[in-house]
Amino acid sequence: MNPLAAKIIYVVGYWIANFVIRGPHIKARQQVRVRAKLNTRLDTSLFLVVGAGGFLVPLLYIFTPLLSFADYSSPLWIGVTGTGLLAAGDWVFWKTHKDLGKNWSPTLEIREGHTLITTGIYGRIRHPMYSSIWLLVIAQAMILPNYVAGFSGLAPFAFLYFQRVGKEERMMMEQFGSEYEQYMKRTGRLWPKLRPVPRP
Repeated sequence: MNPLAAKIIYVVGYWIANFVIRGPHIKARQQVRVRAKLNTRLDTSLFLVVGAGGFLVPLLYIFTPLLSFADYSSPLWIGVTGTGLLAAGDWVFWKTHKDLGKNWSPTLEIREGHTLITTGIYGRIRHPMYSSIWLLVIAQAMILPNYVAGFSGLAPFAFLYFQRVGKEERMMMEQFGSEYEQYMKRTGRLWPKLRPVPRP
């Protein structure tokens, strides 16, 4: 894929889409009080590293020549496939925020009036926010033809995901008990189960 086209697609499909989708939810989140917070310094540090990998490092690649030493030539089909994954990731990202509503939070916390969402995209997947970010960081690696900028989001997010998802599910179990246990049986963690267990 042409490097200029790759940069434009990434800026529009990753940066601009992220801010447009998440912006209103950040404002709404600030109006809801936190009841329980399990976020640690490690979580915060990893969150910042993932942000740097998805925004700061690609920023250097797109607007400066500092990372040009790591450029490579990418076949068109890889860039096109990455663009498709980016669009899918954006849709899941938007749908997740829409279905979560005021329950959304970027950190491990329970807010006042927090409810268990089991409808919409959450009717089949427990953690679609993580699904969307997996799609986005894989798309980043395929769209940006640079070994540093392209892969700067993938490794940090993988580490964050495997360090955090178990703690998040334990927190939900403590908060919602058997209701969440039944919910886990009929949903997939990242992708829908091939044979979902019907609701009781």
